[in-house]
Amino acid sequence: MNYRKDIRNVAIIAHVDHGKTTLVDAMLKQSNVFKNNDKVGELVMDRNALERERGITIMSKNTAIIYKGVKINIVDTPGHADFGGEVERVISMADGCLLLIDSVEGPMPQTIFVLRHALKRGLVPIVVINKTDRKNARIPEVLHLTQDLFLELATTAEQLDFPVLYANAKQGVVSTEPGVTGSNVFPLLDSILETVPPPRIETGPFQMLVSNLDYDNHKGKIAIGRIWRGKVAPRDQIVSIDADGIATPFEIAEVFTHLGLARLEADEVEAGDIVAVTGIKKASIGDTISSPEQIEALPRIEIGEPTVEMTFGVNTSPRGGREGVYCTTRHIRDRLYRELEINLSLRVQDTDTADTFLVKGRGELHLSILIETMRREGYEFEVSKPEAITKVVDGTLMEPVEDLLIDTREGYIGILTEMLSKRQAALKNMHNDGQGNVRLEYQIPTKGLIGFRSSFLTATRGDGIMNTTPIGYKPWQRDLVSSRSGVLVASAQGKVTAFGIENAQGRGLTFVHPGTVVYEGMIVGTNPRIRDIAVNVCKEKKKTNMRSSTADIATKLAPPIDLSLEQSIDFIAQDELVEVTPENIRLRKKLLTQTQRLRAYASPKGVEV
Repeated sequence: MNYRKDIRNVAIIAHVDHGKTTLVDAMLKQSNVFKNNDKVGELVMDRNALERERGITIMSKNTAIIYKGVKINIVDTPGHADFGGEVERVISMADGCLLLIDSVEGPMPQTIFVLRHALKRGLVPIVVINKTDRKNARIPEVLHLTQDLFLELATTAEQLDFPVLYANAKQGVVSTEPGVTGSNVFPLLDSILETVPPPRIETGPFQMLVSNLDYDNHKGKIAIGRIWRGKVAPRDQIVSIDADGIATPFEIAEVFTHLGLARLEADEVEAGDIVAVTGIKKASIGDTISSPEQIEALPRIEIGEPTVEMTFGVNTSPRGGREGVYCTTRHIRDRLYRELEINLSLRVQDTDTADTFLVKGRGELHLSILIETMRREGYEFEVSKPEAITKVVDGTLMEPVEDLLIDTREGYIGILTEMLSKRQAALKNMHNDGQGNVRLEYQIPTKGLIGFRSSFLTATRGDGIMNTTPIGYKPWQRDLVSSRSGVLVASAQGKVTAFGIENAQGRGLTFVHPGTVVYEGMIVGTNPRIRDIAVNVCKEKKKTNMRSSTADIATKLAPPIDLSLEQSIDFIAQDELVEVTPENIRLRKKLLTQTQRLRAYASPKGVEV
């Protein structure tokens, strides 16, 4: 067995906001992959607009640097459990992993989730404790927790013998000793060369596993993956082996390798390197590309099951088709099935209704990112409330269960305990650091998490962080009792007036501004009662000949509540929908007219869903 000693393949694992992308920035800049006149900026790996806005990594990406004559391929992975499918599909390209841990928070649920996959695949770990400059850093305790984590997850004794480095990624420095401030990231790069094994090279003709896909308007589909055997060059004849074992012949058009943020065209690339190839018109993540001389499929990438589902459908509101570019069933269906090529955690199914599709994902955030992406691309559609995906095992109804980790202040323990008990959550552990900060660990069914995030932020007044990780399935307990009150529903179509809102605010809180165009059945606010209330927010004040000293005083209105996409999805009930367009997000009833809703409520079957 041979090895490529001039290459190292490394994946970076970290929880959200632990500094993973910032550390990659420092590695790229200090390895001089950019020219002196390049305007690099910060968080260069997060090139997606949504990633920069939300401050999280959503899509896995490849980059590479050259250090001491060795090429280090770096795979940047997402830090949120909802995008765990991104991690599962790219971890196979690496031989080692950098586990980045915050010096205050310590190992978090997503860290555990990804590390378990990495160690199971035999990756050699390097632990980096980041943000060592924080005043409340607890480095010895975090290191102890990390060692306990490895004792629980390691599959071999060698994985317990890992190097530990200490970093301040924001300053771009790494040291080998705690309390010592480094001057650059070179100690980390040296540790990668010493610890991560070089890629093992198998003998035989070309073979690679497709771990990622990209698209270029001129080059077409781009297949990205690690070469396990042989070598590849432009004009080579190859076959692509799909999930059914069907081999389709193609010719390689171009071959690229990675360096910094660029793809460099190559005449030939050998086994051990991570490569991007074009010319393969039909390829999916998990397919094997091999030489026709020896057609063998590599083991396909295993992806965890989705836990949440919701419907996507054509916008059927009176405002449908006015604001989007792509509004038809064909447009929406093609876009959803195209997403399956790169989003392995997603599932899409046709339903009995031609213009509605069932979409399944790893969580609310996973699906909301897809909705926001489609919205920005010009799609117009409507979505239903998310639901947990159940299954029957040996005659028992099973539901997904997740670990919930909450970091907040001790003053919010009471309200959170009350909220979570209603959502069937069970407290597993609670830790108070003696300074008013508390960490709560719960086990909660996925159905209890739907709609919880916005309520959590309100209850803690923004002074709290919650993280979840799927852990499997358990027997179904019981249905949750909805705690949501009724809503204010527009009873007429037209433009909202200040007078109409003033009357509506006497009954509850409103969601719309004066001048907004509404239609009958659109949700315009919420009220404290159980039942929905129909209101006419388009009502105009009648003119009169009578004069008054207060007649010309402007109507004073309370500012409306502006719901984000995630808040809208969390807010709606089973008989409601969220209308998503490039310009607006509206909430509406499935049955638009008051007569239809009254008939449905009176029916023994209840509201039609």
